[in-house]
Amino acid sequence: MSQIHQQTSLSNCPGCEEPLETGDLFCGACGYDLSAVPSPPDDRPTIAIAVPAPGGSEPGSDPGSGSAAGAASGSAAGAASGSAAGSVEWPAASEVDSSDLPAPLHRATDLPGTDSGGSALPATVPPVRHDEPGGASRSDDFELAAPVAPDPRTAEHTAAPAAGGKLCVACRSGHVDTDGYCENCGHAQPRERDHMEQELGSVAAVSDRGLRHHRNEDAFAVSSTALPDGSPAVVAIVCDGVSSASRPDEASAAAASTANETLLESLPRGTHPQQAMHEAIIAASEAVNALAEEPGAAMQHDQHRHQNAPACTLVGAIMAGGLLVIGWVGDSRVYWVPDDRAIAPARLTEDDSWAAQMVSAGLMNEAEAYADERAHAITGWLGADAYELEPHTASFKPDRPGLVVVCTDGLWNYAESAVEMAAAVPVDAHERPLHGAQVLVGHALDGGGHDNVTVALLPFVVTPQGAAPPWNTA
Repeated sequence: MSQIHQQTSLSNCPGCEEPLETGDLFCGACGYDLSAVPSPPDDRPTIAIAVPAPGGSEPGSDPGSGSAAGAASGSAAGAASGSAAGSVEWPAASEVDSSDLPAPLHRATDLPGTDSGGSALPATVPPVRHDEPGGASRSDDFELAAPVAPDPRTAEHTAAPAAGGKLCVACRSGHVDTDGYCENCGHAQPRERDHMEQELGSVAAVSDRGLRHHRNEDAFAVSSTALPDGSPAVVAIVCDGVSSASRPDEASAAAASTANETLLESLPRGTHPQQAMHEAIIAASEAVNALAEEPGAAMQHDQHRHQNAPACTLVGAIMAGGLLVIGWVGDSRVYWVPDDRAIAPARLTEDDSWAAQMVSAGLMNEAEAYADERAHAITGWLGADAYELEPHTASFKPDRPGLVVVCTDGLWNYAESAVEMAAAVPVDAHERPLHGAQVLVGHALDGGGHDNVTVALLPFVVTPQGAAPPWNTA
């Protein structure tokens, strides 16, 4: 997630071990009062998994990425060698018991086996079968136990849910209240936004809560429309809620949907894609600002958290008329990965972050800047308390087919340079964009999943040369 301010926080609740977020005063799962617990040191951003380049930095890698990759590789190698050198030598088992008599030795077959009820185990045990494609049953499957009748003492919780209501996924008997918690056992229920996938023609996106956070504060929108000449235009918008702000999940959802709707209105009218992207970011900013003006909404959302203006980052891409147009505010990114992997990939955006400012000013190289604890503090975002909205837009005309990767820092933290991102993208992602997006989200989860993860993939096909632009030039 993006953060305006770096704050110290616990990573897990001392009472129930559920993941916590920066700034939480009470556990969202069990209500534990966190103000009485001393805060541990801040969890620094995860170091990107490095892909070592033979013979040094590869062509197309970002400035400083070679040294960062080398540092990460060296750390991994040192950890591995240290583990091998310091392996534990277990002591030999004693040959006598406490009475100085030889310790008895048993084989597995010498001792009778019993189940938890004291009955003898069967002579043969049917093999365990894991779920198979198609879900076909087999004769050697275990029989499921008959459901136990609900306890009459909790009859008020076990009645069938009202129309549109839900039963708890944990106890399977309690009703789920409007806050998403079971009225019987108190367990928080999975939310629709915990994992989202969408495929629309040649564009696909996947968003996941990750492994450390109790909600998904990312959002995306993918769509397609037609330009005035009938040629297609494909849109992908990805937003990342600012975790230190109030209602970051609502901010990202509002920004993504508003930017997408604005583009679907302006592109068919013949607005140039780059101008359309600029206008979409302005509209998204106004939608996020409006959230701060809703009376009492912040307190209703979470009465225990410090309240400030909702905020998020935004990054988007449009493929139309042979152009690739991108726009962004914040630290979410766009990468270009050619179908021909022999050609160097590229990162197309520049972060609005403290680290990027240090590199741009020449005060640090990229490896030094991103190793600093302030690296991910963003300097640009959408929200009522933003210093000044400065949407970035750029237009490209690729001369060869490739894949456009639009993602939040929940992914690029684990594949920071363009070379690392290209290595994580499946070779058939241009043919199977949804599968490719799923693989990239899995890459982030395998790396630790410290943040929400969202990625959209847009395969770019080169259009014939000489065609007139399908938008108004006046």
